[in-house]
Amino acid sequence: MRWRGARQSANVEDRRGRALPGGRVGGLGCAGLLVILGISFLTGADPRKLLPLLGLVEQVASPPAETGGTPPPDDPQARFIARVLGSTEDVWSGLLEGQYREPTLVLFDGRVSSACGFASAASGPFYCPGDQHVYLDLSFFRELDRRFGAPGDFAQAYVVAHEIGHHVQTLLGISDQVTAMQERARSQEAANDLSIRLELQADCFAGVWGSRAAAAGHYQLEPGDLEEGLRAASAIGDDKIQAQAQGYVVPESWTHGSSEMRVRWLRRGLESGDPSACDTFNAPRL
Repeated sequence: MRWRGARQSANVEDRRGRALPGGRVGGLGCAGLLVILGISFLTGADPRKLLPLLGLVEQVASPPAETGGTPPPDDPQARFIARVLGSTEDVWSGLLEGQYREPTLVLFDGRVSSACGFASAASGPFYCPGDQHVYLDLSFFRELDRRFGAPGDFAQAYVVAHEIGHHVQTLLGISDQVTAMQERARSQEAANDLSIRLELQADCFAGVWGSRAAAAGHYQLEPGDLEEGLRAASAIGDDKIQAQAQGYVVPESWTHGSSEMRVRWLRRGLESGDPSACDTFNAPRL
């Protein structure tokens, strides 16, 4: 993948190497634990019954998450991520003229605090609509290579573009609509189907970015680049992950879609370059 006209985004926040504030014990902050035990001592209440207070205690007792600085200039992978992010900003600002708000991409290692709660690197990259940040531990890309056999720059760019696709869904109100429909869903399987459609649309939006960025001259594909992205989409399909982890597949529990689905919708975005082609919610076949 040869980058040419893409600029580096200034919206990358580096929290790598920074310990989370407020030491935590078994997932409960130390200050929160003391408050729970104090209430129990004064009232005689079973401390286990006070755990629902945890959310309030954590908000009051824990200091705000520490913010980071900018990535060091000698970090080539961070520079690459900043360039992909800059390209997504330019593409979506043009497509959503007057509507697009640039998100922040947070680099972390190990664990991170967000408006959506605490997360570990094992969770993989994620987008939090609460603060409109994308969170990424760069070790995921090593895992994408070693565990899933999907190395390469375009595979990594696809991962970032997919999370930005979720940001676009938030700005357009799609995410809120899906959440409301899931709350009214009559079964977990129906709620999962909505989640799959949301994820596949983000895959398609990633493809739209790829198409538009190439047309704008942000990058030039080299032999094998496109296959890298498609391989990455295929590698993280629910069916392949389940088969690798447990030896069998349970379609009723899928939340992201099969490998074939993910590749198909990414390809649709790449071939069309049109967000309107990404209406997974009215598609007769996923």
